[in-house]
Amino acid sequence: MQSVRQLSDEEETCQRAQMWGQRDTARRNAVLAHPAGCPRRLLTTALLLSLLLDPAILLLREHQDLPALDQNASLHVTFDPKTMTLRWDCRENVTSGKCLMTTHKENSLVKKEIKGKECRCTFQDHSLHGGVSFTVKVNIDQRWISETLVYSNPGVEGTAAQNFSCLIYNADFMNCTWAKGQAAPNDIQYFLYIRDSKKKIERECPRYLSDSGTHVGCHLQNISGLSFYSYFLVNGTSQKSGIQFFDSVLMLKEIERYNPPNNITVYCNESHCFIQWEKPRTRKTLSDREFQYQLDIQRQSNIRRSENQLIVVSGDLGNKYNFPSPHPRATHTLKMRTADARRAEWGTWSQPVQFGTWA
Repeated sequence: MQSVRQLSDEEETCQRAQMWGQRDTARRNAVLAHPAGCPRRLLTTALLLSLLLDPAILLLREHQDLPALDQNASLHVTFDPKTMTLRWDCRENVTSGKCLMTTHKENSLVKKEIKGKECRCTFQDHSLHGGVSFTVKVNIDQRWISETLVYSNPGVEGTAAQNFSCLIYNADFMNCTWAKGQAAPNDIQYFLYIRDSKKKIERECPRYLSDSGTHVGCHLQNISGLSFYSYFLVNGTSQKSGIQFFDSVLMLKEIERYNPPNNITVYCNESHCFIQWEKPRTRKTLSDREFQYQLDIQRQSNIRRSENQLIVVSGDLGNKYNFPSPHPRATHTLKMRTADARRAEWGTWSQPVQFGTWA
């Protein structure tokens, strides 16, 4: 009976060796070499179980089950700045993907999910002159393949147009101006291209403004074809050096300066003068509440010109203002101008309107 109890203890020792063997190779070797009387069959089983349960072995088997991918595989990513579209080679077994656009100057990131089996991504118009990196990531057979394309601004630093700005006035006209780059050569010539961000229709400036033969501005008499956002590109040519480009996306509503109100009238009674007007014509039809008005009312007398009163009136008040002015009243001069309700970017003053009599 004593020998039987000792054999059971040895079997228990072998089982412990099996459990510890899967985590520690050194400990596993020590355990396997320990019991001289441990049956060979149990030792062999412990060794096999420890190998099969080893995490490194399991990970290797998992990778062997996946199809091998070419480490040098390329998606051949290309970018078309006119359409803001990324394209790449289509692959079979693509289950998902995404496109990333990172601007170097603003350090902003735009993400787009790839739809279905499409092999392209189209972004909204964005300024590119500061440099942009595009990354395409696709999932093929449960593995991600990634490729990055850097879109730079070739040319000599400082040759691009600078101080670029545009202004819409009289609802139908737009002027854009810029200055020569500090490092621009003497034979530089700039060209402006405007692209509607919605319809993607591009046109060159029809009428340039020049300084000593160099284009430094553009005048447009018809901007009806432009939508809410538009993309502006100024590039250049020279026989002496490469010229960098400048580009910008502008919201047309933000660069429009409104005309003064129409049909300004003043009617006075014994205590007040009632001022009324009509909203000006704008590039797009706007409601009354989208305007604000500034009234410049000046009181005059034979002795001195009086203090200036600037009054701001919201457009949702009915395009009228009740000005306290008891009779007899001195002569007053009224001028008005208009701005967007969200921004105090005031337009030009109206012609003065006089009301009242000399005191």
